[in-house]
Amino acid sequence: MSTGQLLSIEPQELQFPFELRKQISCSLNLSNKTDNYVAFKVKTTNPKKYCVRPNTGVVLPRSTCNVVVTMQAQKEAPTDMQCKDKFLLQSVVASPGATPKDIMAEMFNKESGHNVEECKLRVVYVAPPRPPSPVREGSEEGSSPRASVSDNGSFNAAELTSARTLISKLTEEKNSAIQQNSKLQQELELLRREAKRNQSGIPFIYVFLVGLIGIILGYLLKRT
Repeated sequence: MSTGQLLSIEPQELQFPFELRKQISCSLNLSNKTDNYVAFKVKTTNPKKYCVRPNTGVVLPRSTCNVVVTMQAQKEAPTDMQCKDKFLLQSVVASPGATPKDIMAEMFNKESGHNVEECKLRVVYVAPPRPPSPVREGSEEGSSPRASVSDNGSFNAAELTSARTLISKLTEEKNSAIQQNSKLQQELELLRREAKRNQSGIPFIYVFLVGLIGIILGYLLKRT
C-alpha cells in the first residue's frame, strides 16, 4: 500500500494474469484519509494498450474509490513475461463539493503552483489461475476426484478402483483356466483308463481265436 498525504493506494503493482488474446482487468483501491475532497487522475505510458475507468474522479472525505484498469487482448507474449509499462496516479485537493465534472487538467499542473501528489505504479504479469480439475459427468457431489493422477504423481481413487477391477477380472479368468485344465486332466485320465482296458482285452480275444481255430483244425483232421 502506498500512503501519501492525500490518498492511500492499494495495490502498489498492477498485476495482470497474462493470457494471449484475452482482455484482462485489475483494480486499484483509493482511500481518502483527509477531510477534503481529493481529485485524482490516472496516466499511463501506453494509453492504447490500457483502458482506465474512471481515469479521473473525486474521492469524498474519509471514503474510498475503485479504479478498474483493463489491458486489451494481446496477440503476442512479451519476452520473459516482463512488462515495461507504468502508471502515474496524481492527486490534488479539490474544492468542497467538487464532482468529476469540475476536474480540469490545470489542477494537476505543478508549474501552476498546485500541490500535486504523485504515485508511480508498475505493471507485472503473473501466471493465470489454474483451471479446476475436470470431473466426469454423472459423478455425485462429494465423490472422490476423477483426475487421472494427483499433483504429487500418485494415483487417485478412480485409478485404484480401475486397477482393482482389472485384477479381479484377471483373477476370475485365472480360476476359470484352472478349472478348465482340471476338467481336461480328468477327461485325459478317463481316456487313459479306457485305453488300458482295450489293451488288456486284446490278448484274451487272440487266445480265444487261436483256440477256436485249433478246435476246428482238430475236427477237420479227425474227419480226414
